[in-house]
Amino acid sequence: MQIKLKLHNTLTGKKEIFEPLNPTHVGMYVCGPTVYGEAHLGHARSAIVFDVIFRYLQFLDYKVRYVRNITDVGHLEQDADEGEDKIAKKARLQQLEPMEVAQHYTDAYHRDMELLNVKKPGIEPRATGHILEQIELIEKIINNGFAYEVNGSVYFDVEKYNEHKPYGLLSGRKIEDLQSGTRELAGQSEKRSALDFALWKKAAPEHIMRWRSPWSVGFPGWHLECSAMSAKYLGEQFDIHGGGMDLMFPHHECEIAQCEAGNNASPARYWLHNNMITINGQKMGKSLGNFITLQELFSGNHQLLEQAYSPMTVRFFILQAHYRSTLDFGNEALQAAQKGYKKLINALRILKEFNYEEQSENIDEKNTQQINQICDNCFHAINDDFNTARLVAQLFNLVKKINSIHVHQIALHSIENATFNRMKELFTRFTEDVLGLKEEESFDGKALINALLEFYKEAKAEKDYETVDAVRAKLKQQGIVVKDMKTGIDWAYEE
Repeated sequence: MQIKLKLHNTLTGKKEIFEPLNPTHVGMYVCGPTVYGEAHLGHARSAIVFDVIFRYLQFLDYKVRYVRNITDVGHLEQDADEGEDKIAKKARLQQLEPMEVAQHYTDAYHRDMELLNVKKPGIEPRATGHILEQIELIEKIINNGFAYEVNGSVYFDVEKYNEHKPYGLLSGRKIEDLQSGTRELAGQSEKRSALDFALWKKAAPEHIMRWRSPWSVGFPGWHLECSAMSAKYLGEQFDIHGGGMDLMFPHHECEIAQCEAGNNASPARYWLHNNMITINGQKMGKSLGNFITLQELFSGNHQLLEQAYSPMTVRFFILQAHYRSTLDFGNEALQAAQKGYKKLINALRILKEFNYEEQSENIDEKNTQQINQICDNCFHAINDDFNTARLVAQLFNLVKKINSIHVHQIALHSIENATFNRMKELFTRFTEDVLGLKEEESFDGKALINALLEFYKEAKAEKDYETVDAVRAKLKQQGIVVKDMKTGIDWAYEE
């Protein structure tokens, strides 16, 4: 069947056929974490959404250069142009170097992403490692007349830019509405307009993170890093730019303006934004007491949690909703996701163990046709703007067929060989390679050994030496030696 991938382009507000700049290669840039705290559910959703997109593009045999940045400088309190850098603030409070804080939370983020089976991007640049590129972009923007320097700080002139290119295309905002919604603080701001944003900030004496520039010893603005790093690794125009919906304005809007002003090109052809996660209908926030980190979720150590939820349960929960829809978190929804995940993985395990028998002359045309149609529907679902919710629903339709074959309601040999192989390959690849779900070992290995030793002990007491030898042999195959001791029965790893 012909593959036509449609995606919803935030820039145009429409679904469009995906046509990369290069027919065999895709460039994708996704805004990664700001590393001043533990990863939470919002981080997980964005990471998993774009992980699936990365995986599916690879499934379609594109060579994907996936860049996901680490913000380790320039992110100020309230995401404004004033205040203290969030990483530097935590470093001051904990009496650490800022890079110690950044490294600690970067390592923690990588740990959580590994648990969620999120693939590593091909390139993961840090803002602090690309100060030179950011300075060079600022110089181009100044030379093109779209930025100005005041007292060692440099600001982007939004009104001047808007005379040449409309500011607000991505979020649907108009500069007139933005101007009427702002309040000028006469004499209290260096900026010509409240809409202008910092490209470079002169560092106050107490500011820890600082670099030399043509304008002052200071630091880059938050919005600048993505424009500089995406151009460095993907070129001045690339295919896909992604991130959470909360980044659409002002962060991504500022990125477009910076790139147009400095490079005379809009950075990405397609903009994709995942929606937020709410908790019992409320936006997640520390002040509301509903802020849950991923480690709290995995351990169950939070007042809102009834139990611990495994990483694959969390991943499956996120995949059950389309990425552009709001996803409401709750214990009941997660418990349902836990059951659904196990049902899917059980079917995968059963399917892998099937041995196809010689094809019968009595082919079940109805079931063969239904299986082929469900396989087609899997592609229709994921090709429709990466709709994982619909894909999961189609996979569960295949689960019904797999379970029916398993309990002999459908004869395996009555399904066409080609159809069975297609079902097996697609179910396996969509579950593991595209959705990124894997089997989690939920049992305690040592407890299982002890249970077998109890069985061994009972068999020995009853002088059932055949069973005793069988248990010994099975455990030895796993590298476990049974030890009959005067004090009782024990075990050890085989040396």
